[in-house]
Amino acid sequence: MLMLFLSMSVMAQKKVIAQAQSFVKSGKELAKAEKMMSDLLTDSANRSNVKIWVTLQEAVRKQYEQGNEKLYLKQKYDTAALFSTARKLFLICEAFDSIEAMPDKKGKVVFKHREKNAEWLRTLRPNLYNAGTFFLRKLDFGNSWDYYDTYLDCARQPLFETYHFLDSDSLMPTAAYWALYSAYRQKQPERVMKYRQLAETDTTHLDNILQYVAEMQLLVGDTAEYVATLRRGFDHSPSHHFFFPRIIDYYNSRTMTDSANVVIDNALASDSTNSLFLFAKSSALLNARQYAQCIDITQKLLAVNDSLPEAWCNMGLAYYNQAVELEHSSTQRNRKKRKAVNALYEQSRPYMERFRSMAPAQQTKWVPALYTIYLNLNMGREFEEIDALREKLRQ
Repeated sequence: MLMLFLSMSVMAQKKVIAQAQSFVKSGKELAKAEKMMSDLLTDSANRSNVKIWVTLQEAVRKQYEQGNEKLYLKQKYDTAALFSTARKLFLICEAFDSIEAMPDKKGKVVFKHREKNAEWLRTLRPNLYNAGTFFLRKLDFGNSWDYYDTYLDCARQPLFETYHFLDSDSLMPTAAYWALYSAYRQKQPERVMKYRQLAETDTTHLDNILQYVAEMQLLVGDTAEYVATLRRGFDHSPSHHFFFPRIIDYYNSRTMTDSANVVIDNALASDSTNSLFLFAKSSALLNARQYAQCIDITQKLLAVNDSLPEAWCNMGLAYYNQAVELEHSSTQRNRKKRKAVNALYEQSRPYMERFRSMAPAQQTKWVPALYTIYLNLNMGREFEEIDALREKLRQ
């Protein structure tokens, strides 16, 4: 009974294959033929059946050829469907090639289809790149990744080993960049890293690549690599908007003042008039209570760019902090000391008032300072107004 059952099963399988081959030969019901063969391959016992693979491959190939012909004749056809069929062919042929790579009963490996399949797919391969671009423009990053990934993966597939795509295909670095970008837009760190090394050989996009990589490293909590990538990005492009501020924020948040100063000084060495670098130096000096140097560098900053509210704030605080420290430096009170303190408050006042006018919403920064300034300078009307604002902040 078992032998009878097996015999009937084999007969049924042959009948299914014959029917699918008939569909392929006629060029009709190709999708049905594809499904029939795909269903057979779900049974692991059929995975080594060459006839099934060949029939499946031909069913999908003819679907591609028919679709391509319609597009060539400018007949209505779904471009996305054609791309999907092309990618499917690569996946089928690569899987089939791995089956052929298995030794036979005599321990031999014979590739009857590799050369033919590889040659034909090589001519088809640019469509994978074009498909990636097609979906990228539609902001369909899932599909764009899939196509770029299949395009790039050909380089490691034994099926295409004679073509040495990494060396012979000049589009590989660009494809790697767009694959990385597609993965980045989907917030998929593992995929971002998959082609990172290859993407970085596309030096025209290196700043963007390092930014995307750094963001993914931060997303997964790899702080050490995040900082290393920021430093590399900064070394490559000191003036890039992404790297410098984040390095400084990282060091400042951990009170790594020396490390922050090294980066800032290197930045200023590369561009001594850059507003961002000058402001970072101004803030570092202010935090280090090096007020004279802070005033000097902030004056340079304001000469270059006087539209930064925080620069006016730093200037005001450099005088204000000196006044506060001098006032509390000892319990001794005398006219000379009072005069020096008030002189510093007077110097601070125009900068803090300018900061207030430029950043009215940042009351927590300018209200306390102006309150103290107006109080010490006996500015009654101004003091009453700022005192009212101070009370509102307390509520």
